[in-house]
Order: sequence, then C-alpha cells, then structure tokens
Amino acid sequence: MLRSKWLVASFVTALVLGVGSSGAQYTGPGAAKGAINVAEILKAPVDDMAVVLRGKLLKQLSAEKYTFSDGTGEIVVEIDNHRFPKQPVTETTTVEIHAEVDKELFGKPELEARSVSIVSQ
Repeated sequence: MLRSKWLVASFVTALVLGVGSSGAQYTGPGAAKGAINVAEILKAPVDDMAVVLRGKLLKQLSAEKYTFSDGTGEIVVEIDNHRFPKQPVTETTTVEIHAEVDKELFGKPELEARSVSIVSQ
C-alpha cells in the first residue's frame, strides 16, 4: 500500500514537471514573439505582450524611466530600481530587456521591464 502511494506520488511529480518544461517551448498561437523590435511594437502594440529586446538605454527620463533603442526606433521603458543591473550602465552599454508592452490609451506604448541584463560594455 505504501509502495503504491509512493508510485502515484512519483507519477504525479513527473507529470507536473514534464508539463512545466514542455510549455516553455510552445510556439503555436499566442506564444511570445521572439523576433520583434521597437519599430514593430510602435507600429502595432499589443498590451501585455512579452518581448525580449537587445539595445541601449540612451537617456534617463525620470527615476525609473529610460529611453531605449534597438536601432529600429526608440521607446520608453520603465525599470524598477530592484530590476536594474548592479553594474554601471551607460548609453553605450548593450542590454537585454525582458519586458511587457504597456499599450497606453492615449500616447505611445511603453515597456515595463521584468528583467534587465548587461550583454556587453
């Protein structure tokens, strides 16, 4: 009896872990776009869409807002202080930003950073 409970628990654990890892590779409808850039976001913003962009923080606009460019356009990105890299970042530092698009009712869309990492100094 104890052995069968252990087998059931092991099966459930394997099933849960298997589903979690296979979901990360989903590429069908609704999957986060991998090949997107600032120009595409500005042209057709989708609220709450997850994006990954590489580029530079050109200018600090306020305590947590920056102008970001990937070479195709510029967009404002909000980076909470606890998500900002610990290393110094300048306008020449290449960063990778994992963010969500924040489609404003009026005005241009912005990004809300989930993580920011330095790619090269």
